[in-house]
Amino acid sequence: MTVVTRFAPSPTGFLHIGGARTALYNWLFAKHHARHGDGGKFYLRIEDTDRARSTQAAVDAIYAGLTWLGLDWDGEPISQFARADQHRAAAERLLAEGKAYKCYCSPEELTAMRETARKEGRQRMYDGTWRDRDPSEAPAGVAPVIRMKAPLDGETVIEDLVQGKVTVANAQLDDMVLLRADGTPTYMLAVVVDDHDMGITHVIRGDDHLTNAFRQTQLYRALGWDTPTFAHIPLIHGQDGAKLSKRHGALGVEAYRDDGFLPEALRNYLLRLGWSHGDEEIISTDQAIEWFGLENVGKSAARFDVTKLTSLNGHYIREADNARLVGLVMERLEAAHPGTLAKEAQDRLFKGMNGLKERAKTISELSENAMFYDLQRPIPKGEKAQQHLGSDGSALLRDLRPVFDAADTWSDEALMAAAKNFAEAGGLKLGAVAQPIRAALTGSTVSPSVFEIMDVLGREETLGRLDDALAGL
Repeated sequence: MTVVTRFAPSPTGFLHIGGARTALYNWLFAKHHARHGDGGKFYLRIEDTDRARSTQAAVDAIYAGLTWLGLDWDGEPISQFARADQHRAAAERLLAEGKAYKCYCSPEELTAMRETARKEGRQRMYDGTWRDRDPSEAPAGVAPVIRMKAPLDGETVIEDLVQGKVTVANAQLDDMVLLRADGTPTYMLAVVVDDHDMGITHVIRGDDHLTNAFRQTQLYRALGWDTPTFAHIPLIHGQDGAKLSKRHGALGVEAYRDDGFLPEALRNYLLRLGWSHGDEEIISTDQAIEWFGLENVGKSAARFDVTKLTSLNGHYIREADNARLVGLVMERLEAAHPGTLAKEAQDRLFKGMNGLKERAKTISELSENAMFYDLQRPIPKGEKAQQHLGSDGSALLRDLRPVFDAADTWSDEALMAAAKNFAEAGGLKLGAVAQPIRAALTGSTVSPSVFEIMDVLGREETLGRLDDALAGL
């Protein structure tokens, strides 16, 4: 059997974290089976039947989010709205086979039925008024809905790959509407027809859809189609245990991209947010494809922790290729400081990236920390940096400048040795000497080693920045 999965978001907003994890699990499941000879496919379907809320901007955001995450899909994305004729045809077939019927109840009658059902403690809200009624009794001028004849007795059972065996009494399920009075298909009908026509073998989605699975299973059986295998994964909660929302930091995928997270870090974090492989925390995409299986998805809701995600992102930044990081940083700095970067900015970043990336947890932080390499002289000085450039600091810089100017070899090791000799001669600690240098060269009090910075900047730029600092005092 060829394994076929799908991700089917509604284009009513950004690609949120929960949706991204669902897409990732479907993608990994398909990739895993493709690797092991089961021909896995992963499709993208845009469930855009709600025309009032669906927007092209949201569709574009979904495409962009999935692309940035590296979750490629097979074939062209499918529009659910464009398939309305196929949905209607399925409903009409059920009607012709006597497995569905026309219901002429008014909104007022339906409201009264629901109120009566609640008073009597019944979960079935619709009382079947038109289920077996003679069509000749249909009121004139009233457009009916089409309802499926759901089984009245027995149970509907789902063997869920995550939740296990789940059962519901059929007496609890209504005769659901398949076509509205205006002829538009309902979500339940559209999903079943689309999944069947797309050959979906495994429906992996949030467990908030579990109740839908019972109704959809009944519809599959009524249509005489094979039911896909279901796997309903627990939702993601915030640290307080409540359903994940914006107040927990649950933003769209593009917001994490813009905040400086790497896609591989977010993939790794989302993978572990409800799935495990022993005690492994750092899991490459290749390992994830090899190891992923639904049997290791937990049944309890996972808790989203931005701090953990940020720490994991720091690991991936330290492991990332320097050329890639330079490109990401230059893109940000050029956008933030158009026309003001030094012509040597990119070369300095390449040379200094190893020292910079050890301290950064996001690309935003890395860019901010790298800015002193890229700006043209004179560079601005922060308030704390200026404190280190007071009378004592300025005196040290004046005495140190000729020491560095006379250096035969311009390397971090040679410059550190010269500074150590200077400090020992004056009875000072190296840190006391390094801090005013750092303030003069970076405009800050936190940075990689000052001697590494001097090596990266080169003799001329270093001496020039020292002169700028002294001239400004």
